[in-house]
Amino acid sequence: MSLISKNLDLIKPSPTLAVTKKAAELKKMGIDIISLGAGEPDFDTPSNIKDAAIKGIMEGTTKYTNVDGMIGLKEAVQKKFQKENDLAFNLDEIIISNGAKQVIYNLFMASLDKGDEVIIPAPYWVSYPDMVLLAGGSPVFVNCSISEGFKLTKEALEKAISSKTKWIIINSPNNPTGMAYSSEDLASIAEVLRKHPNIQIMTDDIYEHVIFDNFKFYNIAVIAPDLKDRTFVVNGVSKSYSMTGWRIGYGAGNKDLIRAMTIIQSQSTSNPSSISQIAAIEALNGPQDFIKTNALAFQEKRDLALSILNNIKSLTNYKPEGAFYLFPKCDQLFGLKTPKGLIIRNSNDLAEYLLEEGKVAVVPGIGFGMEGYFRISYALSMKDLKEACLRIENSCNKLK
Repeated sequence: MSLISKNLDLIKPSPTLAVTKKAAELKKMGIDIISLGAGEPDFDTPSNIKDAAIKGIMEGTTKYTNVDGMIGLKEAVQKKFQKENDLAFNLDEIIISNGAKQVIYNLFMASLDKGDEVIIPAPYWVSYPDMVLLAGGSPVFVNCSISEGFKLTKEALEKAISSKTKWIIINSPNNPTGMAYSSEDLASIAEVLRKHPNIQIMTDDIYEHVIFDNFKFYNIAVIAPDLKDRTFVVNGVSKSYSMTGWRIGYGAGNKDLIRAMTIIQSQSTSNPSSISQIAAIEALNGPQDFIKTNALAFQEKRDLALSILNNIKSLTNYKPEGAFYLFPKCDQLFGLKTPKGLIIRNSNDLAEYLLEEGKVAVVPGIGFGMEGYFRISYALSMKDLKEACLRIENSCNKLK
């Protein structure tokens, strides 16, 4: 009898975390590595948020809270949805969890039965399929290539739907591509979903404030209010407020689903950190002006990275509307040889080559369900970003 559950055979470790860990280990050995793997802002958590957490500690807000989150934080989330997204939710339709990842995990654990299908547009955030599998569901992938702007079309969606389809995932702005759906794009998807009333919609809006070039973010429930009852919204404070380590995410949707998710959370982690919740209340209720400033800084970094990577003739780049990633198409490099005579066969080989030759850590596209691409995060200093992109250019030019 094996000590390890067979369920672990279904999933794989996060490639983004693996790349970040390997880069950190090489740095510790004294090797000059620039990591473009981490999916987190390089800005510090704003001082007012940290001060609120310290005050909470000093005032003794260090006990258990409600499993599904403090009333004060749920009220802040409720206010945020109403003010920023024009979406109304009751408090019993909101849950607070240990990051948006736990919200999604709880959602699928609470709603999926064996054989239920979840449509996942590819490329996708690495954790979606594994969480579906752990919950007993079946991921159904729909490839959305760079030629389609990485967007799910209504024709491709219709083709992927079956009698077993229970959920569709919408992630906009998207990780790993930075693509974001316009109001017209979402209206097109809604047109298909109206024909299939049993399909639920999970919309992952974690990057909603990291948007560029005056792009306007929309949630599908706003574009199609008649689908709101079938829509579950996932968000959190990690990206917009530079609070990745604080681990606070939130979800909003059907109250029966929220109740089921709360039961699951009660038997796994119980409530999120009380101090992190205090910090999140200040984040949502406090000053918001820095969010746009940070987004403009990311836009400048995006433009810098593209100005260099666009010089590499063997790469095809998409100019993203949001998030802080680029997802270059690199399959023209496959079949070429490194200076040591090794053949680049796939995105894993390319990532290993860039790490060895260029001392730059990137994430292979295969981890996001799309071979022939790789992901870089440009959430680092302008100096390091410029150097990293020049190293990538130099390394690619050495392939023959």
